[in-house]
Formats: sequence, structure tokens, C-alpha cells
Amino acid sequence: MAYSHTNSKGVTYYLQQSTVTLRGGKQQTIYFFTKDAKAAKGTPVEELPADRIVKESPRNGFLTLSKKK
Repeated sequence: MAYSHTNSKGVTYYLQQSTVTLRGGKQQTIYFFTKDAKAAKGTPVEELPADRIVKESPRNGFLTLSKKK
């Protein structure tokens, strides 16, 4: 089961991850939210990473994942 988060508008989003290759050849993991639990791109994340927090845009309810400070 993928990690899910419901925003203030009542829409449920699921956390996904994908590994991308940067220009220098370095591999980096990116995290993103989708409305579908089984998105075509990325793989589901079971739990929220320990060093990350979920932030919501007050204007449109869009969710992002940020590093803890």
C-alpha cells in the first residue's frame, strides 16, 4: 500500500518515487504525488521518508515533499 495524504480540499494523493540520471551521470531519487495509486511512471513509496515532510500549497492544495530543516 502506497503512502497517501489527503489535502485540505479532500483529494487523496499517493507518494511515488523515481530514479533519474542527471547531466553529470549522477543518479538521484525524486519523489512526487499522483492521484492514482498505480501511476504509469514511478514506483509507490510505502512510508514517508524520515528526512522529509509534506507541504501543501494554500492556493491550490498541491502537495510537495520537502526536506526537514
